[in-house]
Amino acid sequence: MGVRETILSQCASSVGALLRRRVDLTPTRSAFRYPDQAGSWQTYTWAQVGDLCDAVAAGLLSLGLGFEQRTAIASSTRIEWILASYGVNVAGGAVTTIYPNTTHEDVAFILSDSGATVVFAENAEQVAKITSHAELNQQVATIVVFDGEGDGERVLAWADLLEQGREHLRQHPDAVREATDTTGPDTLATLIYTSGTTGRPKGVELTHQAWTYLAVAVDSIGLVADDDLQFLWLPLSHVFGNCLTVIQLQIGFCTAVDGRLDRIVPNLAEIRPTFMCGAPRIYEKVRVAVLTGATSRGLKGRIAAWAFHQGKASIPYRLEGRPMPRSLAIKYAIANRLVFSKLQQRLGGRMKFMVSGAAKMSRQVQEWFYAAGLLIVEGYGMTETSAVTFVNHWGRPRMGTVGPVTPGIEYQIAEDGEVLVRGPVVMRGYHDAPELTAEVLDADGWFHTGDLGEVDADGYLRITDRKKDLLKTSGGKYVAPQKVEGAIVANVPYVSQAVAVGDGQKYIAALLVLDPDLLRRWGKRHGFPDASYAELSQMPKVRASIERFVTRANSRLERWETVKTFAILDHELTVADGSVTPNMKLRRQQVIDAHRELVDSLFVADPQ
Repeated sequence: MGVRETILSQCASSVGALLRRRVDLTPTRSAFRYPDQAGSWQTYTWAQVGDLCDAVAAGLLSLGLGFEQRTAIASSTRIEWILASYGVNVAGGAVTTIYPNTTHEDVAFILSDSGATVVFAENAEQVAKITSHAELNQQVATIVVFDGEGDGERVLAWADLLEQGREHLRQHPDAVREATDTTGPDTLATLIYTSGTTGRPKGVELTHQAWTYLAVAVDSIGLVADDDLQFLWLPLSHVFGNCLTVIQLQIGFCTAVDGRLDRIVPNLAEIRPTFMCGAPRIYEKVRVAVLTGATSRGLKGRIAAWAFHQGKASIPYRLEGRPMPRSLAIKYAIANRLVFSKLQQRLGGRMKFMVSGAAKMSRQVQEWFYAAGLLIVEGYGMTETSAVTFVNHWGRPRMGTVGPVTPGIEYQIAEDGEVLVRGPVVMRGYHDAPELTAEVLDADGWFHTGDLGEVDADGYLRITDRKKDLLKTSGGKYVAPQKVEGAIVANVPYVSQAVAVGDGQKYIAALLVLDPDLLRRWGKRHGFPDASYAELSQMPKVRASIERFVTRANSRLERWETVKTFAILDHELTVADGSVTPNMKLRRQQVIDAHRELVDSLFVADPQ
């Protein structure tokens, strides 16, 4: 029996069956921690989770939820999101996800395209996005609101749905079990709409087998243990956050859930997790905050710089498991005591590893954290491949790569460098879009990712860029914009986003967006406490500072990749203006098109 067959033999028949198995195995163990309205952390056991999800499922069945019927969730990350999602799958329905910052227009499109008849909405704001569209009145029969009261008609409070479900179970005690038992591996579990960086979002259909296979495959590599504690803040509307809730069912670890971004650092200190997953931007912000904070200047700054120098020197030895030279070991121990231990404590003091996904991470940022004794491993996947297709193990990480392939999944690198993937984790197709499906899923079952990559002798994959994003200078040199943008963000402290431009031009230039919090902090230090973002971003002093750091970034790039000139935008990029997706990915071409005149001005004359 091959690896894939072995894993398939261990898979539950559905997500609902996997939940039932977990409840039976560890009913009294802690499953989730979550903050109540007073901010105190509460705990659910697996038995309590099972009861709540049965109530949700029964409530949905009482509302007429049918097999594979889509139920949408429009909410930030919170415990109710997870319970609702499990409940939908237990009832044999399919979950459609909606980011809370999704525009009214896109909400209407997703609901209409998916055919969702029930929507879980976080609050009145999300409810309004549905009720404001008259064309959805007939389709969306029920809205379940997490925070708020029902209206006695179309809107139902969360607590009322649970009570309605418990009453349904009293009258039909076998209803939920029957729904779960009739749900099979090929049943639609999740319909996730892509970010839509190049157009309308596409609905990705993921089956129960995609999730249960992924869960067993991740379990098989020993990345996480059942006594680990996860801190989950990632958007559950994204495939990355989604997959973690299913992996948890397989392994049985506890998860602390709170999606409030302003609470990430305080929560880490309170929860003291052993692992956390996030997007690169979160780790970049932590690093920048340290580099630009009060401790970055004076004696403390010099001590910190010395400590990170020792930490960087130690990296090869620690990665390879070799003993450090005695002098370096002593210096590293001092650096750890004076500097690194304090940073580790801010993250709870028990962090075994962190995972970065959803976008390419700068190796420079990764090494900075590892110098401080904090390991970030990268993984790779797409919505169409159920998130985790490649992943580094914390015990054998290789920086600059996204790790080896998940067990039982096939991959190949096409002649043009594109990464192709095949296996149970691949979507069954785009919803009601056979032509779009055929463009990326070939007759042999290979999914064409659109990403370019290289695999080393040990099977570790390195993603180089998006196939469609490559820039070609007038001199014939190909430039990967992600590499350029990553170098800028990693080396220019005040830059939160960068867009490399220069297709068909003699050189590369960039549009830069500054971090508003750091910019405000700079303004206060330099006597401009009341200046706006627009005013601060265009100050000559700010540009001069940025120029110095861009020079540093260029030193990490090949000559033809270096940024010769740049423009600082006087505004942030937002979901509302179409510049970024709901999960905060840049819509690169839209940004360029919206600032075409400014981009063209960067190439009027050769920079000195």
